[in-house]
Amino acid sequence: RLPQAFRVDVIREEEDALEFDMVGIDAAIANAFRRILLAEVPTMAVEKVFVYNNTSIVQDEILAHRLGLIPIRADPRLFEYRNQGDQEGTEIDTLQFQLKIKCRRNPQAAKESSDPDELYFNHKVYSKHMTWVPLGNQTDLFPDANFRPVHDDILIALLRPGQEIDVLMHCVKGIGKDHAKFSPVATASYRLLPDITLLQPIEDEAAETLQKCFSPGVIEIQNINGKKVARVANARLDTFSREVFRHEGLKNLVRLARVRNHYIFSVESTGILPPDVLVSEAIKILMGKCQRFLNELDSVPME
Repeated sequence: RLPQAFRVDVIREEEDALEFDMVGIDAAIANAFRRILLAEVPTMAVEKVFVYNNTSIVQDEILAHRLGLIPIRADPRLFEYRNQGDQEGTEIDTLQFQLKIKCRRNPQAAKESSDPDELYFNHKVYSKHMTWVPLGNQTDLFPDANFRPVHDDILIALLRPGQEIDVLMHCVKGIGKDHAKFSPVATASYRLLPDITLLQPIEDEAAETLQKCFSPGVIEIQNINGKKVARVANARLDTFSREVFRHEGLKNLVRLARVRNHYIFSVESTGILPPDVLVSEAIKILMGKCQRFLNELDSVPME
């Protein structure tokens, strides 16, 4: 059971990034939460690529690999896992995308031009060229859906006149434990809150030197009675460079430590789901694991 002092403080929330503090937990729980974010929160990703035509210089297997790593904006909670033996997808477990593009010359290009952007049409294949092809009654199941790649400007291949790519992709639900392409986060990390203590007043030139030993914003200098006095302004900005210990006059005046039960989490989403949703889903998965463990304990006969 978590201690009553446990709390979560949201520090910074952006469209694809979230920073929050977990206070009053054990390192094992913090690390379990991080690993779930990386490897067990499901997403949708390209699993099968049917190549009908590919005359580009990119080999079929490399093309399929690139397509698999493109994050797809689709809520995985709307879909089921596909059974391993199923070869054909259904509307409840598969999203289908098509990429069909052919490069041709621009007849209006200047003769002296050497810029491919001016000489050719469709010579750069981007993720924006992937289009959703509904399966079965998906248009009725998802009337407001806009399934597409998260980013439109991911370069897939370069073409020259006459070259074309025609492929069909099946996206399925999976987790990062099976393949990294299913991981919903670009980064998910935590660190302990730094604790910086000045053991005695540090003034004037020593204060300015101390300020330069830390990341910007950690140490501030105040003017007190005509003297420059250093104080700790925001310890959480410190990167633990330990630069202060290189200075003989300062290394015994500062104590660096970490708050052992205060974890600073940083979660950056790939854009498939907002980071706050990812955190919520990770908590649900962790709670489910705990409940299954308790159920297993209850089923074991006690002597």
